[in-house]
Amino acid sequence: MHTSGEGKRVGLIALGCPKNRVDSEQLLGRFLQHGYTLTHDPDQADLLVVNTCGFKADAEAESRAAIEEMAAIKARHPDKRLLVTGCLSQRYGNALAEQIPAIDVLLGSAQYERVIPLLAANQASGQPVLQVEPVSMQANVPDPDQRVLTTPSHSAYVKIAEGCNNTCAFCIIPQLRGRFRSRPPEEIVAEVERLAAQGVVEINLVSQDTTLYGRDLSPRTSLAALLRRLGQVQAIAWIRTLYLYPTLINEELLQVMAGEEKIVPYLDVPLQHSHTAVLARMRRAERAEDIEQLLQRIRHHLPHAALRTTFIVGFPGESDAEFDHLQALVRQEWFDHLGVFTYSDEPGCRAYTLPDKIDPALASQRRQHLLALQQPISRRKLRQWVGKTVPVLVEGVSAEHSGLMLGRTRQQAPEIDGVVYLNAGQPQAGSLLPVRITDSHEYDLVGHPASLRLTPPPSRTTSRKRTRR
Repeated sequence: MHTSGEGKRVGLIALGCPKNRVDSEQLLGRFLQHGYTLTHDPDQADLLVVNTCGFKADAEAESRAAIEEMAAIKARHPDKRLLVTGCLSQRYGNALAEQIPAIDVLLGSAQYERVIPLLAANQASGQPVLQVEPVSMQANVPDPDQRVLTTPSHSAYVKIAEGCNNTCAFCIIPQLRGRFRSRPPEEIVAEVERLAAQGVVEINLVSQDTTLYGRDLSPRTSLAALLRRLGQVQAIAWIRTLYLYPTLINEELLQVMAGEEKIVPYLDVPLQHSHTAVLARMRRAERAEDIEQLLQRIRHHLPHAALRTTFIVGFPGESDAEFDHLQALVRQEWFDHLGVFTYSDEPGCRAYTLPDKIDPALASQRRQHLLALQQPISRRKLRQWVGKTVPVLVEGVSAEHSGLMLGRTRQQAPEIDGVVYLNAGQPQAGSLLPVRITDSHEYDLVGHPASLRLTPPPSRTTSRKRTRR
């Protein structure tokens, strides 16, 4: 049974990581294909959709708040329907609908081909439809023709795999997303080619464990091989890899990143900690000496690459000496970008049963201390760019500083890193142009176009529609 959305409007809230964002874009594409139109205003929407994140406590709280907000709107307009999907649905199943009775359709993660039939069933019966099933062992294969970009039209995320095989003690993702399964390289290349034809010039590859890509396929392949193929796609200027689990960052991958012009010199490597004992309790594969050797190999092959990592502080049993070891690594100034999270004690994770829990106030103090330690390092690293001319991808007008444009260098990933403020000219968003850096701050750069003869973005063949996030 299918239902038409002809004449109906859908509003969607997408929460969590870029991988969830790609899922949301595919979901919106399905709605458009069935006659819905998109709206930013939930009061105007006939169908309210929340694609949730349930990774940790603060993400869960944000997701629940968004659902409750949409439930309150539905209470004022009983003819509206509320659909909830994503990781929080997968984690709690029907219990979530029992807690929030306003939910009309509850669907787990990466099962979006079932959305339209479930809406039809709800419409026919007038009763809630709650179908959260075990995670699929098939990749959530996206259809590029059923995708609505919610990023700026010159930049897109491409999800190359689903799920995760790692057993990190602090992470529930494998339970929510299933085991790791790669998309075939032909599908990924075809999607990138379609995005390029639409005007996208920057591709950001994402998965839960990007370096594992291709090892589960037959014939077996690798991330390095995929990058070589994507480097041949015309009109794509930058290709960035995110979520590089450290174990499989090998010589071949580093050589490809150093040798392929379109692969930007940027490595996002979540190390989580530096001390061997903490890493062992976390059930991570690396040890202290492995991390040191990896960082040295990266600098050998890519001496000018930007290196991003994330650390967890306050993990059960983390002693002062273990935290001092982590501080010592940060002081070596390996990292251009650093994210620090406090441990979240999540039921269902292996770490939940560990003894010697750290007081949350101490964990928060350690987080602030580590960030304060990194701040002058970031300032020093950015100061090195002053006086140099670097390629910058123009993002558009700054929302925070009236009259300024902003862009990003190859060393700055969208949404998570700093930006370049352009203090001259009005270049078109999506343009790639040389910028002379004139000033630097803790996280951002300032510069002006070295020449106002801009490189225009490729012509666009489709229009973009925005969603509420």
